[in-house]
Amino acid sequence: MSQSTVAAQPPSDRLLRLADLHGVSTEYWDFHGNLASPSRQTLEAVLAALGVPASTEEEIAAALKEVEIEPWRHALPPCTVTRSGKSETVRVHVPDGADVSVRIVLEDGGERWLKQTDDWTPAREVDGVLTGRASFELPTDLPLGWHSMVAEIRARGTEPARTVTAPLAVTPDRLEIPQALGEGGWGVMAQLYSVRSRGSWGIGDTDDLTELAGFLGDEGADFLLINPLHAAEPAGPMTPSPYLPVTRRFVNPVYIRPENILEVSRLSGPRRSLVQWALEEVREHNLQTTPIDRDEVWKAKREALEVIFAAGRSRARQRDFERFRAEQGEGLERFALWCALTEKYGDLATWPQNLLDPASAHVANEARSLADRIEFYAWMQWVVDEQLERAQSQALASGMALGIMDDLAVGVHPRGADVWSMPDAFAPGMQVGAPPDMYNQLGQNWSQPPWSPVYLAEHAFQPLRDMARTVLRHAGALRVDHIIGLFRLWWIPEGMGADQGAYVRYDHEAMVGVLLLEAYRAGAVVIGEDLGTVEPWAREYLASRGVLGTSVLWFEKQGDGWPLQPQAYRRLALSTVNTHDLPPTAGYLADEHVELRERLGLLTEPVEQVRAEARVERDRMTARLREHALLGEEPTEREVVEGLYRYVVRTPSALIGVSLVDGVGERRTQNQPGTDREYPNWCVPLADGSGEVVLVEDLPSSVRLGSLLAAVRDELAQRQA
Repeated sequence: MSQSTVAAQPPSDRLLRLADLHGVSTEYWDFHGNLASPSRQTLEAVLAALGVPASTEEEIAAALKEVEIEPWRHALPPCTVTRSGKSETVRVHVPDGADVSVRIVLEDGGERWLKQTDDWTPAREVDGVLTGRASFELPTDLPLGWHSMVAEIRARGTEPARTVTAPLAVTPDRLEIPQALGEGGWGVMAQLYSVRSRGSWGIGDTDDLTELAGFLGDEGADFLLINPLHAAEPAGPMTPSPYLPVTRRFVNPVYIRPENILEVSRLSGPRRSLVQWALEEVREHNLQTTPIDRDEVWKAKREALEVIFAAGRSRARQRDFERFRAEQGEGLERFALWCALTEKYGDLATWPQNLLDPASAHVANEARSLADRIEFYAWMQWVVDEQLERAQSQALASGMALGIMDDLAVGVHPRGADVWSMPDAFAPGMQVGAPPDMYNQLGQNWSQPPWSPVYLAEHAFQPLRDMARTVLRHAGALRVDHIIGLFRLWWIPEGMGADQGAYVRYDHEAMVGVLLLEAYRAGAVVIGEDLGTVEPWAREYLASRGVLGTSVLWFEKQGDGWPLQPQAYRRLALSTVNTHDLPPTAGYLADEHVELRERLGLLTEPVEQVRAEARVERDRMTARLREHALLGEEPTEREVVEGLYRYVVRTPSALIGVSLVDGVGERRTQNQPGTDREYPNWCVPLADGSGEVVLVEDLPSSVRLGSLLAAVRDELAQRQA
């Protein structure tokens, strides 16, 4: 889409006030250190996406009056999210002079009546009705969970009593670190698609996950962090990036291991041969280091899955499948329908116009004709759910304190299942990105539509609840990518450049609370990826709620540019040496992050300057390791890598993450930010420093990996002594 060339105009004071009242930030600090303000055009477009017309002074004046009167139209707030143990007042609006009582109907069916408190706010006219306000105090001992707030309103005269109901969420004040972790735990970070075995279908899958988790648990690890497993396109080219899914609620069936489906054991000989032949089409790729071809893998797996699905299930197994569908409800059915329609019509952009509304009669007719395909796509979600359950069970059985740590992407594909199935949940005409910074001087547009904060509040944060609950079904921890997105996001109006956006605030108290409630119910730990530009108060807030932050060794520096001392790291953090957006440590030490960016034309400064800065960074880190007696005079590459990990283990961080690529000596990066097709992002299979494939079966006998894990265990034992 072409970007607007209209000259930016400054907003009026009243427009600025209106934007601020609707949670749109009217000021931000740019990367030059200057205080900037969105243009009038940007604020008008963002407000329009929030349902607030503001293109004329008359509309702005009317909108200012509306924002003041709107709460008075609701007897109860649309949704109340509070913390356990916190005293909070609920405002109730009723016709002036009416009697009102409020009770809480708890999840378990119990009731609690609220105490009314003094409220001398004068009555006001609302849409021709004189309306008063009453205040009630929420008890501080309400149990955690989703409850209902019920107001009984009895107006004067002969009018019958009126009952109004609204949801109430009581969320944990704070998540506590599991006692099983003691003073600190450690785990391994891996890109699951890259970790293959001899029995894989050319891509790492749930069976590889189960084997890897069991091995690492035996080695003493407490968790295994993997890339997001969110669903991708079911037909046509599959987006390689796990951070641009079609939905964040359901799983990509490319991770299914077909042979592990129970029904395979009951297949006839010819049918089983079809499954085996499909495997033979891609099995040879397990021994190659060329980029993973998801489309080829999915074609083979899908052929096998079609055969297994068509063979049917026993009565008991069918009943289990039907229970799963009922439990996942409308969300699963709409996702499966979207998959079936995508299979039939291709990309959403090419669908017939009458199918763009999921609630239309045309879509209902298609659903009836595609019932078998809908069942197939729902069945695959059931199958992968069962296999993920086995992986988590194996992880815990092997001694892990947390088990699988899932990763949650920041957003979804603009033409994906979520956007089609619940379009009103997303702000129309908006895309998410980032303002200009020193690395991206034009800003970034991630092409992902943002959730509407208005819709979330009006629908009791249902999209967030459903997503978190599903992702946490078989995980002991959740890493939330770009967790500042629960606080604010940079909205970019369509047709404008990424530098012409504005920050839109979300109700972070509610968003974080809802996420913590689901994590508490799942018994899971939450880790927020809070790298980059994150205000200190946001980090402090997350820490107060028990959400761990993220610290990467190369990014943690003192004011003078030297590496941060271990004791200065945060306690509530997952600390690592590197991240998937950097080369593995062996490659980083060899300046391969500089060479790759130069080769791809991504440097914004002269390469000699960047190399010099990298050399200074490396020399300072080496000096710091020697300062802590972690390095000799002429260390090998392996000794430097182990010294860096020992350094990180000496921090007080609650969790330590070890990159699997560092354990095997891999040098190639998984993802190069700022590229699309210039580099095979998210397609690099696991290999060692010499370029030889490393399979799951090879890991227990890997001397280098064993040495690194032993170093981490030894250092952690000393820390805890």
